[in-house]
Amino acid sequence: MSLDDLRDDVDAQYGEYDDSISLDLDRETKHELAMLSAVFDGDEGELIRRAVHTLFQSTVGSGDLDFHLRQAYDTTYDEYLAGMTYDEMTGANQYPERDDVRRYQM
Repeated sequence: MSLDDLRDDVDAQYGEYDDSISLDLDRETKHELAMLSAVFDGDEGELIRRAVHTLFQSTVGSGDLDFHLRQAYDTTYDEYLAGMTYDEMTGANQYPERDDVRRYQM
């Protein structure tokens, strides 16, 4: 897979989300959400938004996101943001491959 595949998958997933998402929560998650709701004035939507932002920042900061992106799409988050791969950025893919057999022949 490639950077273009990642863009397509992100766009497709984004298009599936409405303004509200229905989630099935297990008992532990319900308890934790109830605890956080009690402490932070009961706005579950804001808690979920914060949780997503925190998880995203954590995975970006720890390199987990890049690890999974490299495995699945052979790209990184920086390449996704730039819209091009490192090879495209540096021009490494514009030169023909070297022929080491004929390298020093005149």
